Amino acid sequence: MANDLSTPLTGRKRRNQDRRGRMHFPLARLLFIAIFLIIGGVALRLYLVDDPNGGRPSQDVAITSTRDGNSIAHSAASRPATITADPEQFPAGGSVVALPQPGPSGGTALGQVPDRFGALPDLSEETSAGTIPRMSGTGLTPFAAYRRPADAALAAGGPMIAVVVTGLGINEQGSLDAIDQLPDEVTLAFAPYGRSLENTVAAARAAGHEVMLEVPLEPFDYPQNDPGPHTILTDEEPRANLEKLFWLMARFGGYIGVINNMGARFTASAADMAPVMEELGARGLGYLDDGSSNRSVAPQLANANRMPFARASTLIDVNPARAAIQSALASLENQALQTGSAIGIVSALPISVQAVSEWARELDAKGIALVPASALMK
Repeated sequence: MANDLSTPLTGRKRRNQDRRGRMHFPLARLLFIAIFLIIGGVALRLYLVDDPNGGRPSQDVAITSTRDGNSIAHSAASRPATITADPEQFPAGGSVVALPQPGPSGGTALGQVPDRFGALPDLSEETSAGTIPRMSGTGLTPFAAYRRPADAALAAGGPMIAVVVTGLGINEQGSLDAIDQLPDEVTLAFAPYGRSLENTVAAARAAGHEVMLEVPLEPFDYPQNDPGPHTILTDEEPRANLEKLFWLMARFGGYIGVINNMGARFTASAADMAPVMEELGARGLGYLDDGSSNRSVAPQLANANRMPFARASTLIDVNPARAAIQSALASLENQALQTGSAIGIVSALPISVQAVSEWARELDAKGIALVPASALMK
């Protein structure tokens, strides 16, 4: 009786199991087979096809840059190439012929279109901080390309005076007024913080002035006395300082070199100053020491890096009064008569600009030539 009762149930159970077995789809097995085929196909392609880029599109691009002399700067700016001058065209110890005039006309001389600051493409390099100057592939330097010629004064061999006006670019209208008033031979130094640098620097170079970049360096009483943002400091790693330098250098173009803004502490530290001077020299820029610190190691480092250099002898408007400024200018004349040349630094204060403009009109009658700063940078 037990068999009679169980027989129909067992048969029904088996039929249900058979039905479920027929309906079951082996997804796991098929997924495993698909994965195996994909992996096998990739492995076979890697073995048979020599493509290190993995099929990604690529294009070869020529890269130009300054010479890779400063390993720290190379890392900071990610400069992958080295450029050296042709030794037959530019022998060691030789000189590079300057372009006939600073400003946009220089681009015509080289068959290039200058940028909004009058800088030439061959003398420019794109970095993460912006466009900064460099030496060209033929050895032409920004110092040589952007300086204002002074051939007649140099050939005459008489006493010469250079005047550098600093602090320009912050006040647009004041800067434009100074450009209009000052003789073309006066060198103009621009701070890197002005919002209107595109207008003021372009106006200065179009008027025939050679221009310089002011670089803020750490004074002894920093931060109580702060030259401004991106000040280059002694207690930072060289790479960090060079990144600041690149940011400062990218504010505008077309300048022959840099001049320090403060920096008594920084310029006294050879270990901190050396990478900066090495980078400036490698890029073909000059360095003008404002003469405010007797402890500056800039002369030795400039000589070691074979870069144009000079040191100012007089701060003209330490006392921004007309009588004091005129007295300082008279002292500058005496230095030029005694030593053959002198460099004075003056701020862009309206009274200072006016005093220098009036003084310059009478300089030729005294047998002294007014020349741009580059003419006195060795």
